[in-house]
Amino acid sequence: MKKNYYIEEIDFQTAMEVVIKYHYLHRRAPYSKAFGLFERGTDKLVGVVNYGIPASSTLLKGICGEAEMSNIYELNRLWLDDSVPKNGESFLVGNSIKKLDREIIVSFADTSQGHIGTVYQATNFIYTGLSAKFYDYVVKGKEHLHRATYAYGMTVADMKKEFGEDNVYKVERPRKHRYIYFNANKKRKAELLKKLKYEVVPYPKKKTAP
Repeated sequence: MKKNYYIEEIDFQTAMEVVIKYHYLHRRAPYSKAFGLFERGTDKLVGVVNYGIPASSTLLKGICGEAEMSNIYELNRLWLDDSVPKNGESFLVGNSIKKLDREIIVSFADTSQGHIGTVYQATNFIYTGLSAKFYDYVVKGKEHLHRATYAYGMTVADMKKEFGEDNVYKVERPRKHRYIYFNANKKRKAELLKKLKYEVVPYPKKKTAP
């Protein structure tokens, strides 16, 4: 991979343009740092990984306690062009993490997309099981959109008033596989592992067709 590609930090605008256009969610994400995978010789941008601070204070407190809340990034977007070999994802993730200024990296694999987090397994993240069950309120006809795009800052009561009570209903949010990586030396990793509030469990496996 090193012979054909290199990694450099990229700015917010570049990162968001790529993830909105190519990532399956097609929307921006919290941004603190992002890195691009570039093709040697052409300098073509063929991959992006984005890191941001999780919006959930529950998640921030729930990983290693309040003392480590400001020591966390979430890997929230990852995209690679189809021209990049399969090990390109782990190459980009593994090498970009080394360039971060925080020690705890959390990421999620979306079960609704059939993802189990293969790239995180390949880069030695630890697995802490599925996220808790949550419910979201959505509007009929807007199920394909993220709530923040049409109801940002609105309460459920506001949504019912705006879109009609009969058009607002509750759905279970797809659960996600939660992975965590400690970006630190051996001694510090051991300290963080002791603080970890989630149980470390075996990696999930891809279901095979009968």
